[in-house]
Order: sequence, then structure tokens, then C-alpha cells
Amino acid sequence: MAQLIYYYGTMDSGKSTLALQTAHNHQSRGRTGIIFTKSDRGGPGVITSRLGLKSEAIEATPEIDLHRYVVDQLSSGTRIDFIISDEAQFFEPAQIEQLARIVDGLGIDVFAFGILSDFQTKMFPGSARLVELSDRVLPLQVEALCWCGERATHNARVENGVMVTEGEQVVVGDVASEIGYEVLCRRHHMRKVTSRNSQSARLEPLPFNGE
Repeated sequence: MAQLIYYYGTMDSGKSTLALQTAHNHQSRGRTGIIFTKSDRGGPGVITSRLGLKSEAIEATPEIDLHRYVVDQLSSGTRIDFIISDEAQFFEPAQIEQLARIVDGLGIDVFAFGILSDFQTKMFPGSARLVELSDRVLPLQVEALCWCGERATHNARVENGVMVTEGEQVVVGDVASEIGYEVLCRRHHMRKVTSRNSQSARLEPLPFNGE
């Protein structure tokens, strides 16, 4: 039976690399698929990895009904054996439901890849819906590392080297505007200690406001 599988991890954990590798593995066996993405760092209609891998993709803009799109492709004679959905955290919750309908109604495997939580440690709506609906939710095996060498578990938004905790949930990193992201362990995320200010920071115990 077809399945909806969600692979998740922090930034730098290789999710886009795995998405492209998964597509390659299927294509090398003569299988045909569709690759969806949303707000990739490389721009619309493309999926890129930090290792330099790249592929064309269909931009899952909010107005696209993914189930209807696949049905239309099948009706026109296009063969679809699998679907890749990268940056799935940015998909609309309704689009995640459409992916589930593709699996259940059309019998096509869907492999989704994304990040669970944002820079404020809150789950993305798309990721939350994937956790609720997926047949399997699997952590990526490659662990990203904090600047201290510990396992990175949180995504931090950084402006001019300083971690920020307020702003829009979705802001794609832009070198020109000096907005970027850094993965941190929980200890340093809670203290707002990035690699840039790590040398000067004093790591005091976390405050405990107990009664």
C-alpha cells in the first residue's frame, strides 16, 4: 500500500539532499515522479541542497490544489509513481491533506521532507499536519551540530550575528539583508548564544522562577 512518509530534521541535517537522493533512486529504476517544493533558498521552482545538488521542481504556491494537479496529470496520460515534497513545513495544512488524499485515493507514495519547528521553537502548521496524518514520521539520521559540538536541535534566526526571537514565521535567509539561520543545541538557543558571540558570552545557569 502507498504511504505518506515525513522525514524531518533541523537545518543542515541533509533533508533536501535526501529528497534529491530519493528522487534519483526512484528515477534510476525507471520510475516517474513529481517534485514539489516551497520557498527554497534557490528561488521558486527549484530544489537545492547545501552540497550543491539541484533539480527543477513545482512551486507549491498556496492556491495550488496538489491533489487536483496530480489528477490532471494522470488524466492527461502522465505516469506518476512517486511524489517528493521538499520544504514541506511551508506547505498549507490543506495541501498536506491533499497529499494524504493522493496516497489513499490514487495509491501513490509521497515522501515529504521538512523542518518541524521555527526559530521560535513553534511547530510549522504544515509540519504539524504532517505529524498528524503521516503513516510514518522519521527523524533524519544525519545530525546537525551546534557551534559547541553538541547535537543541534533548534533553528535560530540571526541578524548581523545576533539571534532574534521576534518576527514573521517564514523569512528566507538573504545574504544581502544579513538575515540568516544557525542551528543550535537547546542550551545555547535558550541563552541566545550564537557562534559569533560565543567567545564573549558568560553561560550563567538558566533562570528558574519557581514558587
